[in-house]
Amino acid sequence: MVIHPSALKRARQNQVRNERNRTRRSRLRNQIRLLREALSQKDRSKAQELLNPTLSLIDRMRTKGLIRANTAARTKSRLARQAQALPAK
Repeated sequence: MVIHPSALKRARQNQVRNERNRTRRSRLRNQIRLLREALSQKDRSKAQELLNPTLSLIDRMRTKGLIRANTAARTKSRLARQAQALPAK
């Protein structure tokens, strides 16, 4: 058990940040999952509709430090390439 006031404050900060990061990570994963489902169903219009918000969210989570720069770039590149490869209807 922590005793020092600074350690107590640090524990409170960690708890708040942990909860905030958990919700952000969940939101990011859900958004990516929705886009991947549209890609797997070969639904070009839905994929194009979800692509920009998803890439924007990935960038925001990158600036918040939730994911690393290379991971963000790799994910964005793969999703954009898959969306571009879908056949036009």
